[in-house]
Amino acid sequence: MSQSVPPPASTPVSAAAPASASAVAEPTSSRRGERVGPGSAELLDFVRRAAADADLIASLPLDPEGRTWVRLEGPRGSEAWLIGWPPGSGTGWHDHAESLGAFAIAAGELKEHSLTVRLPSGGWKTLELNEDVDRERLLPAGRGRAFGRHHVHEVLNESATEHAVSVHAYYPPLPLIRRFSRTGAVLRLEQVERPGDWQ
Repeated sequence: MSQSVPPPASTPVSAAAPASASAVAEPTSSRRGERVGPGSAELLDFVRRAAADADLIASLPLDPEGRTWVRLEGPRGSEAWLIGWPPGSGTGWHDHAESLGAFAIAAGELKEHSLTVRLPSGGWKTLELNEDVDRERLLPAGRGRAFGRHHVHEVLNESATEHAVSVHAYYPPLPLIRRFSRTGAVLRLEQVERPGDWQ
């Protein structure tokens, strides 16, 4: 996940999403007969609808110390998650490899720090970032956003007292997550996680 993905220290919860959040449309086909998955707009529409589903949001158990999450059935083969963020929690810097993604805030508020540059897909451990590549967004309940492949960001609940809840979706399902540390302009690859690390 999670992105917007949950770190290994979080508490996973397995549950099926209510039907309103898990409806799956039949995949469309390209002219060559290949399966075509959802694009960014479809993922964003899904996470917004799921974030507005009060019963779904109420079904997520919240933990005062660690993030919790429930895997959802995303549209047309995508991977989706409902995530609870206790006060002061965050993801750290990471990307989602070749997956497109979207997330929407159901409760509380999340801050996203992101980079406007695409990182090389491999062959490096340390990069020095140019100036003016940082972006910051504050996303209150009801807001969402989509992003493209290799999007590097961190997501934070900066509230000292309130939980936040969000819905995230990725296509194709996450093949890996690269986690980074950052000191000023220097970004370091620290860890590569595979689906078995968070599912």
